Parts: sequence; C-alpha cells; structure tokens
Amino acid sequence: MSRIGKLPISIPKGVKITKQDNTVIVEGPKGKLSERIRPEIQVEISDDTLVVKRPSDIKYHRALHGLSRALIANMVTGVTEGFKRNLEIIGVGYRAEKAGKGVTFYLGYSHPITLIPPDEITIELEGANKITVSGINKQIVGQIASEIRSFRPPEPYKGKGVKYADEQIRRKAGKTAGA
Repeated sequence: MSRIGKLPISIPKGVKITKQDNTVIVEGPKGKLSERIRPEIQVEISDDTLVVKRPSDIKYHRALHGLSRALIANMVTGVTEGFKRNLEIIGVGYRAEKAGKGVTFYLGYSHPITLIPPDEITIELEGANKITVSGINKQIVGQIASEIRSFRPPEPYKGKGVKYADEQIRRKAGKTAGA
C-alpha cells in the first residue's frame, strides 16, 4: 500500500471539491484549480475528507495512487494558503526591478532580461536583490522560480548569481588555494 496514497486529505472549511468525469476541481478562497486524474484511480469525496483508491497492486497503479493523492493535496493547499518560493540575487551590480507587469533583471550580461509572469503568478521584490514568487499552483510557482534561477545560476567560486533562499552553495577553492 502506498504510504502517501492511503492518507486521507482533509477538506478545510470554504473549500469545495467536485469530480467531473476524470477531472477533480478544487475551489477555495484564493481561486480555482483543476487536474485530470487517470481513469483507473477512484476519488471518493465525503463530508470533510477525500480518499484516493487504486484498482490493483501493480507497480503502475501504485505510482498513480501516490501521484494523484499528492496532486489533489497540493491543489487543496494552493487554494487555501498558496505557495511561494524565495530567491536571492548575489553579486555586485546584480539587481531586479519591477517594469510594469514584468520584472527586469540586470545580471552582468550586456543586456537586461525581462520576465513577464503568467496571470496566476505574482512576483514581489524586497529591495533590489530579494524576490518572492507566489501563486496557487505549485507546479507553475516552481517553474517560474526555476526559470529565474536559470538566468544566472550561482557559481561555486564567489557564489554570485541567482539562488533559492534556502539553497546551500558548495564553494570551491580558487587556483591560489591549491598551491
């Protein structure tokens, strides 16, 4: 039995979950999300809990069982609390600034990089070097944060670049330290 899949999902007050064909729709105070679930997986909704069940014990169904439960749990968390990722820009002259709907990054290249996020994502700046990406869809929040990090990944010698706030950069010694 999948340890993740067999856990019931508690439905908080103000959240409405419906199932239409193979689609689970979650509505809450922050918005509405939907996800297609494979037809083999059964979703049972009671008053304040949701249980995901699988038809057999083969490896494929076990994998879908845990995946489906995790996707639905993330949707419930997203419409109630939301998700956010914090990033930091490290380096002399490296900065970010709001430019209308988008954000412009100055990361040591000959040109600035402008990112216009999707409508469901908000990007907030604290000063010029702290970025917060937030939204209700965990996958899109992670994707946008990863895209921002990819503009200038942190390098191991001085640690310059864009990194997640909780990321540890493994530092390397330079040429002179080896002598």
